[in-house]
Amino acid sequence: MGLLDGLKSALGLKAEADATRDADPEDLFGMSTAYLTMEAELGFPPSGVAALCFADVDSTGFSDAVGEVEAILEAGEVETGTEARFTSDDHGYEWVVLADDDFEDLVTSIHFAADTFIERGYGSRLLAAVFAFERDGDGQRAYWVYSFRRGAYYPFAPSGDHERDNSVEFKLQSVLDGELSIEPDKEYWYPLWPDDPRGHPWE
Repeated sequence: MGLLDGLKSALGLKAEADATRDADPEDLFGMSTAYLTMEAELGFPPSGVAALCFADVDSTGFSDAVGEVEAILEAGEVETGTEARFTSDDHGYEWVVLADDDFEDLVTSIHFAADTFIERGYGSRLLAAVFAFERDGDGQRAYWVYSFRRGAYYPFAPSGDHERDNSVEFKLQSVLDGELSIEPDKEYWYPLWPDDPRGHPWE
């Protein structure tokens, strides 16, 4: 099962049916403090990358909304240095990939982008926000994935070839629970394996 099926089951179609509430980008600001805990208590500093995933719509209105997001991020790059690029995966999902050594700038930019889609009436097209971390010493990667349709975060720690480090994920959950709104149903902790062997869309 690849990234397409993962997004459909955990962040897309099934999550839409089981959605707890409408997308609320204010939840993203929880990462503004959580990243400090990730580094200080868990040894996982941010890797300087975050991404927003959304489903495309074949309409002029949606194209205008995407153009507005691009313009906002382009203007923000001048002020904050946050670099943005737009890409799509093999299955038609769209990604806004952001790079910045200042983690709070990443959170703010992801929030601006998500909020713009919601204000333009396309909040239902938002699937996930992904924040990347890498452990000091051994380079273990870990991600916090925010599901807009579930209104909650979950940890994803890949290890090896399509394996995940459950001990790292449970550790992240135990330390960050309360600081982040964490998905209680582990059925929705779906591993976002890349379909492209070159890596994830945000890499």
